[in-house]
Amino acid sequence: MKVTPTAIPDVLLIEPKIFGDDRGFFFESWNARDFAAVGIDATFVQDSHSRSAKGVLRGLHYQVREPQGKLIRVVAGEVFDVVVDIRKSSPRCGRHVAVRLSAESRRMLWVPPGFAHGFYVLSAHAEMLYKQTAFYAPQYERSLSWNDPALAIDWPLVGEPILSPKDQVGQPLEQAEIFP
Repeated sequence: MKVTPTAIPDVLLIEPKIFGDDRGFFFESWNARDFAAVGIDATFVQDSHSRSAKGVLRGLHYQVREPQGKLIRVVAGEVFDVVVDIRKSSPRCGRHVAVRLSAESRRMLWVPPGFAHGFYVLSAHAEMLYKQTAFYAPQYERSLSWNDPALAIDWPLVGEPILSPKDQVGQPLEQAEIFP
């Protein structure tokens, strides 16, 4: 596999080695030994699967206690995926990385604990799989405001995004409860 550090080096873009022919394809989406060799020595405790319609914007989500590392991939459609460093101690606090993930590219994104994550659906629908290092804990979940000017995220919006009630009231970074 090819692993590329992003502008925030802790966030990694992963391109698996694809074995394919006229019958289809095969690749390993997780191999503990290979991922540990590139610095992702994670123990996953939960897998999640989401499906969203075109124009849905989810995020920017994180858990203030029991933070989750996430290995993310799209298995149907395409998304504009965003990760924000929300560690006060980081020189990159408040900076973000944005990448397009799609079923076609099969690229994955490693989001370590200490980051907020969100995405915007570009295709008719998108399905995403997440491997997580901590269980979902709704009492600790927080949302950053997706359109906080301080984050300067250039979302490729087509019209108004479709937001959940919790994402409509996300906090600006300046007011949000974030990591030390």
